[in-house]
Amino acid sequence: MPGPRTASLPGVAALTAVVLALAACGGTEPPAAPDGTTAGPSAAAPPTTPATVGPAASGATNAAVPETISFTGRTIDGGAFAGSSLAGKPAVLWFWAAWCTRCRAVADEVAAVQRENAGRVNVVGVAGLGSGDEAMRRFAKETGIEGFPHLADDDGQVWRRFEVTSQEQYVLLDSAGTVVHTGPLSPADLRKRVAGLN
Repeated sequence: MPGPRTASLPGVAALTAVVLALAACGGTEPPAAPDGTTAGPSAAAPPTTPATVGPAASGATNAAVPETISFTGRTIDGGAFAGSSLAGKPAVLWFWAAWCTRCRAVADEVAAVQRENAGRVNVVGVAGLGSGDEAMRRFAKETGIEGFPHLADDDGQVWRRFEVTSQEQYVLLDSAGTVVHTGPLSPADLRKRVAGLN
């Protein structure tokens, strides 16, 4: 039985063709980053220099927000999302694609981690790789992961920001906004790493 495959993030148009060509989750080579270089789980994380944001972005005037979470996006339900809302608590960013069988297989575990750590750790799904809004919403409903926010990131803005190039990956940030892990995690390792976040 072949092992899991990965998909790259070269662009939505090319990605859609790849998705249609593949029934599972991608190839065996490390995928290329949008600039053509190879990036993987050990890729450098975004800087953590605090940025000052105004009330529209963070809900607090002149709050210091780490650069890593100084971004905005749109949820799969069409709402606005400010990364600055994650400030002050550890965070788990779960990168998934609606057509990915591995993502579907771990959805229950991710939802359980979110419920077990609610109030202490922010969990945010980041959907992309040519999923499309309707497929993203259907995936969230069918897998029971509607209890936490999910970003519709088909243009790859957040994926590129955290140098994530394939689905079913995690970015873990501590409460200071420092990236402490980028890459895949087994369900047991995810629970262990999240329990240790502060």
